[in-house]
Amino acid sequence: MNDNDRKGITPDQLRSRWWFDNPDHPGTTALCIERYLNYGITLEELTSGRPIIGISQSGSDLTPCNRHHIELVKRVKDGIRAAGGVPFEFPMHPIHENVRRPTAALDRNLAYLGLVEILHGYPLDGVVLTTGCDKTTPAALMAAATVNIPAIVLSGGPMLNGWRGNERVGSGTIIWELRKRLAAGDIDYADFLSRASDSAPSVGHCNTMGTASTMNSMAEVLGMSLPGSAMIPGPYKERAMVAYRTGERIVGMVWEDLRPSDILTREAFENAVVTCSALGGSSNAPIHVNAIARHAGVELDNDDWQRLGHEVPLLANVMPAGAYLGEEFHRAGGVPAVMHELLGAGRLHGDALTVNGSSLAENLDGAETLDEEVIRRYHNPLVEHAGFLNLKGNLFDSALMKTSVISADFRRRFLSDPDDPEAFEGRAVVFDGSEDYHARIDDPALGIDETTILVMRGAGPVGHPGSAEVVNMQPPEALIRAGVESLPCLGDGRQSGTSGSPSILNASPEAATGGGLALLESGDRLRVDLRRGEVRLLIDDDELEARRERLARQGGYRYPDHQTPWQEIQRSMVEPLDRGMTLGPATRYRDVARVSPPRDNH
Repeated sequence: MNDNDRKGITPDQLRSRWWFDNPDHPGTTALCIERYLNYGITLEELTSGRPIIGISQSGSDLTPCNRHHIELVKRVKDGIRAAGGVPFEFPMHPIHENVRRPTAALDRNLAYLGLVEILHGYPLDGVVLTTGCDKTTPAALMAAATVNIPAIVLSGGPMLNGWRGNERVGSGTIIWELRKRLAAGDIDYADFLSRASDSAPSVGHCNTMGTASTMNSMAEVLGMSLPGSAMIPGPYKERAMVAYRTGERIVGMVWEDLRPSDILTREAFENAVVTCSALGGSSNAPIHVNAIARHAGVELDNDDWQRLGHEVPLLANVMPAGAYLGEEFHRAGGVPAVMHELLGAGRLHGDALTVNGSSLAENLDGAETLDEEVIRRYHNPLVEHAGFLNLKGNLFDSALMKTSVISADFRRRFLSDPDDPEAFEGRAVVFDGSEDYHARIDDPALGIDETTILVMRGAGPVGHPGSAEVVNMQPPEALIRAGVESLPCLGDGRQSGTSGSPSILNASPEAATGGGLALLESGDRLRVDLRRGEVRLLIDDDELEARRERLARQGGYRYPDHQTPWQEIQRSMVEPLDRGMTLGPATRYRDVARVSPPRDNH
C-alpha cells in the first residue's frame, strides 16, 4: 500500500493553511507570507497545498554528539521535497550531557517547553525530530506527545567503536574505569585524558548502551522512528540514507494524519519496558519513558518496570552490561534483532502501530540476529533476569536498581550469604551533594571499609537541581589500592547510563522535598533485601519520627539556592523521578494542536 492509498486529509485540511492560505483573514495571511519570501521561498510553495514540515535541529557546536545533524538534515530536506513537502528547519535548545552544569537534565523540560511552543504556534503540518544525546530524545518525544501533529524521530546514531590497541574502549564506561586506575596510581592525569579520548573516535553519541543509545532505541521500539534506524553508526552511509527516507516518510504521515497519539499507546510503552531490559538499557530510561508516557496520557510507573521487565533476559552483549559496542550491535541486527527474539518469546505486542504505517510484527519479519555472540537468542541470554527492581522501604517510596550490571564480584561480596541470600546490611556514610563527596571521600575519619554503603542525597530534581548523575560513587583511594573497587551506593539522584555500577538510584521522594534520606545519619545501618524489594533504615519508628520532627523545626533539608530563573521555575513545579521528573502542570496538556489551535496574532 502506498502513501496515496492511505491519505487521511486533503490539501485544504493542512494545518499550515491557517497561516498561509486563509481567504477569511487576508491581512493576517499576508503578514504570515510576506516575510518568508524575503530569502527566496516562493509564494507557490507556501500556497499550493504542499505540507510544511518542520525539522527540529538539535545539532550545534554546543551539542557535539548531535552536531552531524547539521549535515544530515540536508538529506532530510531532500526527502521532504521529493515527497512533495516544504522543509522548515529550526533550532532546538542545546542539551549536552557531559558539559552542561549543574546537569543536562535541567534542560530536558526546558527544551520540551520550547518545542511545544514552536510546534503549536508555527505553521507546521508535521515535524522531523532530530535526536542523539541523552535528553534530546525524551524532550522531543514529550513535545510530540503534547502537541500531537505528525512526528517522526531521526537519531544521529552512535560513534564508531573506540579502540586502544586491540581493546574496545566504550564511551562513558571507560571514564568510570579510568577514575579507579587514576586513584590507584596506575596511570597519571595525562594518560587519563589520552585514554578517555580514545572512546570518542567519530561523530555520533555514545557507542555504549548508555542513555543516548537506550533512548534512541526506545524511540524505535515505541514506533516513532523508522525500523532499524536507531543504532546505525553516525558516520555510516546508511545514516544519511535513513535521513532521506525519514524526510520522505513524514510527508506521507501528514497525508495519512498519522499522529503520536496513534502510536504512543499503552502497548507501545509496555514494549519499551521489555525491550529496554533485554538491551541492558540505561537506568535513566524509566525516568524518561515514564515522562513520555505521562505526556501521552498513559500512566506508567516503576512497578510496571519491575512487573513487565525484571524477568526479561539480557540479549544485547553491549557495554556497560556486555562486551561489545555500537558497530557490532548494528551489524548483528540492532534493535530489530533483539525485538525479534522477544516477539518470538511472546514478550511484545506485535500489533503496535509504527511510523511507517505497519505493525511492529510486520516490521520485525525476518529480523533475526546475525551474530549470536553480540545479540543472544532468547534461550541463551547473558543474564536470565536483566530488568529493574523497584525498591521501597522506610526511606523512600521508589528507587531503582539495574540488575543486568550486578557483577560477579559484587554478588559474591554482598549477595551470596547462604543464610541471607540476595540481601546485605551495612553502615551508611552520607554525602550532601557531589561537592561534599569529592571533598570528604578520602577522609580516614569516615571509617569507610569494604562493607560500607555510600549514600548521596541532595541530588534530585529539586535538590541539585535537575537531578545529577552522581550516585555511582567510587570508594576512597585507599580501598581501591587495596583491591576494593566498588561499594554499594544509594541516592536520590541518578547515575550515567554508561556506568556498570549496580547502584540504588532515583530514590523518590528526594531529601529536598521531605524524603526519608534527609533523616539518615552517617553511622546508621541499612538493610537491602532484593528478594523482598526493600531498603530499610534499621532504627525504630519512634526515633525516625523524632528525627523528622527535629528536621522540620530546623526548616527542612537545606539545598543550594537558585542560580538562574529557570532553576527556580523548574524547582517550583517539577515532579519526582519516579513520575518522570515532569513539570506538573504540563502533563495536563494533550493534543493541543487540535484541542486548542493557536489564536490569531492579528
